[in-house]
Amino acid sequence: MTNDNALMVESAISLLLLLIQVPATAILFSRLLKGPRRLPPIEPQQPTLELLGKVSVVVPTLNEALRISPLLAGLSHQSYEVREIIVVDSKSVDGTPDLVKAIQQKDPRFRVMTDDPLPSGWVGRPWALHNGFLFSSEGSQWFLGLDADIQPHPGLVAGLVKTAEAQGYDLVSLSPQFILKYPGECWLQPALLMTLLYRFDPAGINTEQPERVMANGQCFLCRRSVLAAVGGYSSASGSFCDDVTLARNIAVQGYKVGFLDGAKVLKVRMYEGAMETWKEWGRSLDLKDATSRSQLWGDLWLLTSVQGLPLLIVFAFLLISPPLSYSLQTGLIALPTPPLLLLGLNLFLVIIRFAMLIAIAPSYDRKSAKGCWLFWLSPFADPLAVLRIFLSAFRKPREWRGRKYSGEL
Repeated sequence: MTNDNALMVESAISLLLLLIQVPATAILFSRLLKGPRRLPPIEPQQPTLELLGKVSVVVPTLNEALRISPLLAGLSHQSYEVREIIVVDSKSVDGTPDLVKAIQQKDPRFRVMTDDPLPSGWVGRPWALHNGFLFSSEGSQWFLGLDADIQPHPGLVAGLVKTAEAQGYDLVSLSPQFILKYPGECWLQPALLMTLLYRFDPAGINTEQPERVMANGQCFLCRRSVLAAVGGYSSASGSFCDDVTLARNIAVQGYKVGFLDGAKVLKVRMYEGAMETWKEWGRSLDLKDATSRSQLWGDLWLLTSVQGLPLLIVFAFLLISPPLSYSLQTGLIALPTPPLLLLGLNLFLVIIRFAMLIAIAPSYDRKSAKGCWLFWLSPFADPLAVLRIFLSAFRKPREWRGRKYSGEL
């Protein structure tokens, strides 16, 4: 093939990619530009008397003995705004209930209960939370669901409730600070997180479209009256992303839903290593249980365009684009061409992606991580992260946290 023919083919391919990537880039920037207007991160606060007994905390557990102790200790340091702490255990066999009973001797707010057998059509986590909600005190104004891997700072609950009431939220959840320990996860986890940041408004922005609301069930605060009005967790019974499903269902009813930055009030150690992160977190990041098919395909297009392709396209130009290289060297290109425009666009997207690392750095605790410098190379994991979303988007989970599910879900 002559250089002229090769240039024509390259121009055609470049034009096609530009038609795919330019609209996605515009959508991405419309979201990133909202960042300066977002609410600041939640701060720990001291409780005041009007908060007395306002909050019931519910924690679902299944074999969490190895990681629940920081949560139990952190909850014991929350003040009188917490009326009760109900641990709903799904028949753990590792001694999880014993840990709760031990701390109950020092703090009578703790209670442990076993949820009923899992009904058909329910996923374990929303079932446990639903049982905890039904068992919680009607005297509480707020329901707070927390995951067992959360490490709350003192003042978390008071700061969260005060912010929710000041901003008029009916439901608010928080993004945590992630604890990283091993090289593989330092490289992969930020790339997986970026798939969320690219698809949704930044934390602290009030999203007006209910179908684009984001939520995090690791720290999920809802007015008890609102949760009662929507039937507890029943509307998210079969969802593996019950937090987002429930938040969107509540937003559709006209309630105000918020997603805020909680990096200053809670940490989380989610998974041990890159392989577990890939398997466990990766299969829920597509949020397909809370998303229409058209929205899911739109998200896949967006992620492919602005996160999956840029580095691959730049490398392709550097390694296998002799026609463009030849034209640049001989001065044959006098005006912008589709290949040059494509290269410029993707270099720009790569620069933005590396700049985003500075923005998300406070969301990570890397002090004790081995190979923590790999965090700064996480953009090179972006194609893998997007691939993981694709793999998850077309598969229904049949196992979660050691619990197996039938094909009825």
